[in-house]
Order: sequence, then structure tokens, then C-alpha cells
Amino acid sequence: MTEMMTAIAIEGGKGPAEALKAVQIPRPEPKDGQILIKVHAAGINRPDIIQRMGFYPPPAGSPETMGLEVAGEVAVGAGRWKAGDKVCALLGGGGYAEYAVCDARHALPIPEGFDYVEAAALPETVFTVFANVFEHGHLKPGETLLVHGATSGIGTTAIQMAKAYGAKVIATARGADKAQTARDLGADVAVDAGAEDFAEVTKREGGCDVVLDMVGGDYFAKDLDALKMDGRIVFIASLGGGDVTLSIGRLMQKRGVVTGSTLRPRNADEKARIAAAVEKLVWPWIAAGKLRPQVDATFPLAEAAKAHAHLEAGAHVGKIVLVVG
Repeated sequence: MTEMMTAIAIEGGKGPAEALKAVQIPRPEPKDGQILIKVHAAGINRPDIIQRMGFYPPPAGSPETMGLEVAGEVAVGAGRWKAGDKVCALLGGGGYAEYAVCDARHALPIPEGFDYVEAAALPETVFTVFANVFEHGHLKPGETLLVHGATSGIGTTAIQMAKAYGAKVIATARGADKAQTARDLGADVAVDAGAEDFAEVTKREGGCDVVLDMVGGDYFAKDLDALKMDGRIVFIASLGGGDVTLSIGRLMQKRGVVTGSTLRPRNADEKARIAAAVEKLVWPWIAAGKLRPQVDATFPLAEAAKAHAHLEAGAHVGKIVLVVG
């Protein structure tokens, strides 16, 4: 291993996609309990864009460079991992690089039959869906999940995980083609949100027990309208606006719960707990063929700027992944 490595930095500290540049920086050294991963692929996520714009700084102790998930080979082992093991891992940052370090407890084995690109598309989305839909949202088999942004990385994963768990899924997307893609992934009902009122469609289907909302804004009132008694609305982003109008009386009538969370700032022990739960529940679904990440496009590491621009354009279906080396 060389002492220096190629990584992606933000020129000027923040800026547009074009600010992403390949630079040479020192290879990270793993601390006690950490593994060093030779990165072969790194997932692109919307929080990366927010960080690039200067609004989502990495947690204390995490690399300044971006990248929340990778897949590769263990170069320096720790915990249950030894050199040569193939893993995918959740990171606090630093994934857009030739090497990355992470808490050994935050790495999972690459599922059989998966290549590095597919494996790199798993950790951030699977952990996020598990924590928000299954833990905060308390989704149960037989219940109905309403998921917005159905063809995003999170959306495509949420559809498959909810179906694997035995839930009914109503999905929303912009455009008839994207709605059809959601159906192809297993959604029982898919709504073109640009042409139909998703709340009315959901109510015709009997309502929903859990909403996974990454839109916010004017979607919130419709979420509440579509909600069954004792339903739960879980926010993971606010792409349509961070301020919403809440009818307290309507929430009380529904006995509803409104919650939300972020993944990156959670402490190491909490992420380790989620990783163990994901491996126990979700990895068998992957082995059974019930969950497969949808990879829309790949870009070489040096073209991270193009990858970000592609994500921001919004036409993608599933994940965008950087290929390293």
C-alpha cells in the first residue's frame, strides 16, 4: 500500500458539482476496532450533495471527504474481519477514495452473487429504511406502507424490503414511467404524483399505516389525510420544503405519530446495533432473492462531479455508484 491515495475533495470547501476534484491525500490509518478497506465501489447519496453545498458537515472524527458507503476488500482487519475479506460498509465519511476506514462493527459481508457495485449500493439505503420504516415507523406484516420518491435509491429499497416483510406498498413517483418502475419492483399500487392525488388513491386502497416521506412541504397534509388510525409518518428528508402546516386536531383524531431521523450523526454503538439487526433480518431476504439494489449508473472515481450532476438531474432510477480502481 502506498502512503498517499486518490480521493475526491470539494474545491473551496463547498460549491456546485464541478467543485468535486480528484486530489492526493494521505491514506487513512485504522484506529483500534477499525478496519481499513481497499475501496472498489462507493455509493452516491443525497446527503453527499448537501455536504458538498456546505450544509451537512461530517460528524466529529470522520473524514472531511465525502462518501457514506463502500464495498471492497479488507486491507487491515479488526473484530471479525481479516485481510482479504470482502465487505460493504457504512461510513461517517471518506468513501470517495481508494481506501477508507470504518468501525469493524459497521461492515457486513458482501452477499453471495453480488459484485462490488451492487454491494456498495446497500448500506446507506438499507440501514436508513430499516431504522425509519421498521424501527421508527414500526411497520408490521399485513400493514400498508406509503413511500414517496419510489424510484430513488431509498424508494426502490423501501418497496422491496416492505414487500419482503409481508406489507402492502403504495408508491408515489413523478411520471407514468417511474410509476410503472415502482410496480415492476413490487409495489401493489403506484401513483403518478404529477397526475393523481396520492392521498385519494391511498384512501381508496383503505389508507396507510406508515408513510416514508422524503418530500415534506405540501405532501404532509396529504400524508395525514391518507393515514389510518394510529398511523405513523416518518420523515427522512424535506426535498419539497422543510416547513409544514400541522392540523393538531386532525393528528389527534387519527391518533397519529409524526417522527423522523438522520443516520449519519448516530453514535458508533447505535450504528453497530442497526448493522447487526440488518444482517439478521435483511441479509436473508437478499439471499432469497427478495431484495436487489437498483443501480442506475456508474462513474469512475475521478468523474464524481458528473455523478453528482446526474443525481441532481433527478432522472435516475435507483442508485448511482462510483467505481474505484
